[in-house]
Amino acid sequence: MLGKTLKKLDTIVTNIEEWTLFIIVMAALLSLFANVVLRYGFNYTLAWSEELVRIVIIYSTFVGASVAVKQRAMIKIDAVVQIFPRLKSGLTFYSNILMLIFAGMMVYYGYQMTHLQFVTHQKTIIMQIPLVAIYTIMPVMGVMVFIRTVQVMIQDFRTSHPK
Repeated sequence: MLGKTLKKLDTIVTNIEEWTLFIIVMAALLSLFANVVLRYGFNYTLAWSEELVRIVIIYSTFVGASVAVKQRAMIKIDAVVQIFPRLKSGLTFYSNILMLIFAGMMVYYGYQMTHLQFVTHQKTIIMQIPLVAIYTIMPVMGVMVFIRTVQVMIQDFRTSHPK
């Protein structure tokens, strides 16, 4: 019962992550395309387009990190594993522990930065978006990276210790 619920929750979160990435990247591409057409066709520039793209890059980086952890697509140096294949499980566990620590730092420092933006009421220059809306992605995705890393660790444990 719990396994089916967690699987359904994982599917829902995966769909949210993937659709979020799709929608924000498409919005950035459309705004950049419109900006290029207006700039070269009509000698007019959209000031907000570049700011939107900057925000999309920030969001897609953090959401993409969560997706990459789930899909085991994080950048790794595996030279030691190729030389000593028996160390693979230990080194994978060690790298997952480091990822959990990093996710914890994302949550802790991301919260501090988000709180600072909340207190100071800063906004973006052109679009006037509150910076707290942009900085919130860091602690939220820190939690998601933590959850995804724990999922990967559980999967690794289940495959190395079958029932």
